Formats: sequence, structure tokens, C-alpha cells
Amino acid sequence: MLISMDNVSKSFTGAAGDELRVLDGITLDLRAGEIVALLGRSGSGKSTLLRTVAGLISPTSGTVRYRGEVLNGANPGAAMVFQSFALMPWLTVQDNVELGLAARGVAPAERRARALAALDLIGLDGFESAYPKELSGGMRQRVGFARALVLEPDLLLMDEPFSALDVLTAENLRTELMSLWAGDQFPTKAICIVTHNIEEAVLLADRVFVLGANPGRIRAEVTIPLARPRDRRSTAFASVVDHLYDLLAGRETEESSPEPTPTARPLPQASVGGLAGLVEIIHARGGDADLPDLATDLNFEVDDLLPLVDAAAMLQLLVVTGADLHLTATGAAFTTADIQHSKKIFATQVRDHAPLVRTICRALDASADGSLRATFFLDLLRRAFSATDAQHQLDTAIDWGRYAELFDYDTNTDQLTTDGYANAAR
Repeated sequence: MLISMDNVSKSFTGAAGDELRVLDGITLDLRAGEIVALLGRSGSGKSTLLRTVAGLISPTSGTVRYRGEVLNGANPGAAMVFQSFALMPWLTVQDNVELGLAARGVAPAERRARALAALDLIGLDGFESAYPKELSGGMRQRVGFARALVLEPDLLLMDEPFSALDVLTAENLRTELMSLWAGDQFPTKAICIVTHNIEEAVLLADRVFVLGANPGRIRAEVTIPLARPRDRRSTAFASVVDHLYDLLAGRETEESSPEPTPTARPLPQASVGGLAGLVEIIHARGGDADLPDLATDLNFEVDDLLPLVDAAAMLQLLVVTGADLHLTATGAAFTTADIQHSKKIFATQVRDHAPLVRTICRALDASADGSLRATFFLDLLRRAFSATDAQHQLDTAIDWGRYAELFDYDTNTDQLTTDGYANAAR
């Protein structure tokens, strides 16, 4: 056992003095001989969790142990590879690789020998005297790997190390990393990688921890039962990917609540125009699309499209099965109808299936004059969300409700009102 985390939570203080809980009740372990992936969307606390393992961030509550000892300060057995390369531009490749050794007081002759060996291992021999500006993105990330591996850490921590690279370079580096891991010369006992790329997690990891967001919690732990090297074209690989997509989107737990609350099922941060555009694109493709392929075609990350997918799925305009998107009959009617009929369809779906919008509509219907202050809902949301996320939730609900003509909002008076609206969906 290299790392043991027991009920770890982490909070920061927001600009308004409010508590921003980033991690909540994280319990996990990292063992020698395995690769573990932390998979989650933006805002799930993945990087905070990784830095907590590294000892760069101390938990607000709970304990982190390295080899059985409580971690108080930087983890002596860990080294990190960052997304942004984080190289010193005024130092040569070799000097960058030697930095960690110099900080540990290693003698110059030994530093040089170990740095050259690490550069040779990672395929950068011949570039020792080059500066970062002379290197491609892939080569600069190789320097980052060499700088971490030269320390011979028990645990190699990687924070989305391939996301800043082009697709082919990233694929090449993943393949080389797996070749090194399978060999006898790899100088580390375990790897923990942060990613939002589901296929990357399945390609690399032995275990995947799926994190939910706001705050970050472990939604599931999934063991990857596939031998290496892994064939992404195989049925078994696709099955694991689909399972992780369902977990990441939370679709496997939604059916447990017939009418989820606004806090149990938050609104995805998606505009009406954005989700309508996604539905239109899928309709143009015959009503079906593969999410990773769609993201590639549109030159987006899957993570960028997930809020739009979630919004369309919440409103039952799409059905999502793993990574496959299927247009529903309602979705087809929504995207092909004229603007007024399309708005009526949207109004019905948003009132029936968007919990916060439904709650606002019911509260307005029950009020004496069809009017309530938006702050009323904001205060309720702040009990479950940070101030920023609560505002995002309310803003999205207002955007959807206004478009659907379910209610209006006056920014000057902070009033939500049904005055003047007689939408059939109400």
C-alpha cells in the first residue's frame, strides 16, 4: 500500500467569505504495481485530489497516509507531471531534468548521470543542450516525464499530461508510456493519472475512480478487466467505455428517484441555443451519433459537449446509451418544428423534466400574485451549492424558463413572475 486516503474533504474560502467544498469524503488507496485513473468532469476536484496525494495541499478533514505514515507536507515518494509542461525556459533540457535532484542535494556528477539515463529512457538523448523553445509540445512533455522519473519515485502523479498535445502526439506518448511500464527499467512502482478522457482511462488504468462534481465525491470504483495491450476496437473495450460514460453522467442512479429535487439533479450549464444546436446536428446525422466521434468532428473535447448532452438528455430530447446519442421522437419534433411549436415542445419538456424550473413554476403558481423574488430560490440553492454554482443554477433556470415563456425575470426588481404568460405547458 503506497497511499491510503480516509474520508478526505477539502474546502477553500470563496471571495465572499463562503465555504467552497471541493472534495467531500474521499476514501481510496493506491497500491504498488497498478495504474489508477481519476476520471471526472471539470469541477470534480480531480487536480485537487492529486495535489492532496502529492502533499501539496493539506486536507481540511480526514487523513492521507504514505506507506502507513500520516502525510504532513510534500510526499517524499511522489513526483508530478503537469498538463502545462512547467519547464524553466532559461534552462536546458538536461538542467530542467536535474532540478529535482539538485533540490534534494544530489552531487553534480550523480545528477548528470541520472539525468542522462532518464533522457535516454524517455527518448530524448541528443537534446540535452536544447532549450524548451526549441522543442515541440510532445518533446517538452517528454522532458516533464524525464524530470519526474529521474527522481525514481514510488508514485508517478500525472495531471492530464496529454491534454495539451495534438491527438497523434498524445497517442504516441500513451503507447510509449505503456511500453515503459511493461518493461524492467521503469523506475516507479505505481501511476495515478487525472483525466476527463474516458478512452484514455480505459487504455491506461487498472482501476478507475469516477468522481462526481460540486463537490468532488467518488461515484464509483471500476476495475478494468482487460489485458494489455488493449484493443480499443474490441467489444470488451467498448463495453467498459460505455459503462464509464453512464457513471460519469450519473445516468445509472437517476432512475432511483422518480422526481429528483433541484439539488439532487442540478441543471447542466447549457444555453437553450447550445442544446438546440446539438440536437439539430444529431438530427442532421440521421438521429444517431457517437459522442467521441462527434467531439472530434466538431474539434471539441468530450468534456465540452457533456453539459449540452446532459441538458438534451434531461429534457428527453436525446437518449444516451454509453457513448451513443439517439434522437427521441420529441427531439426530432423539437428540431423540425417552426419556432412557436418548437418553443411549446421545449416548455413542456423543461417544466416536466428540469427539477429547478419545475420548482420555480410550482412556487409561482402557488404564490398570491404569481410573483416571487429570485433571491428566494438563490438562498435555497446556496444550502447545497457554492455561491457561484448556485448563481449558475438560477441563471440557467431563468434562461430556460424565459425561452419557454413559463415565467419572466426583471433584473431591476429581482422578481420572477408569470404575469403576461399563458403558456399551454403551465
